[in-house]
Amino acid sequence: MASIFTKIINKEIHCFKIAETDNCFAFLDINPNTVGHTLCIPKIEKDYIFELDSKSYNDLINFSKIIAIAIKKAIPCKRVAMSVIGLEVPHAHVHLIPINTMNDIRFQNKKKCSDKEFEKIASKIKSFL
Repeated sequence: MASIFTKIINKEIHCFKIAETDNCFAFLDINPNTVGHTLCIPKIEKDYIFELDSKSYNDLINFSKIIAIAIKKAIPCKRVAMSVIGLEVPHAHVHLIPINTMNDIRFQNKKKCSDKEFEKIASKIKSFL
């Protein structure tokens, strides 16, 4: 059975897409820690990031770097943090989270955004790619 992320890639589930390559896909987290919290995923469905073959792993990390640089330009923050936890969805993924304090990366205080706000955030990040 396809993961929720595979369904997003296949456009079976709506997302606020940031970017896509032949091997990777980036979209806003709909339950963000901070404004601009983005998920980067490989298009191949592997549960655990370290199960990815070397090329897929490197593609994901390099893709994530490009997205993180765009986020940093679009969203006022001190840094864009990267977190790989992988317990929520059985599909390897990287969290890119704009942070100003350590509390921003704790996955406890979630931000609420409307669809219109998500669209505006996605558009702003995309403008820096």
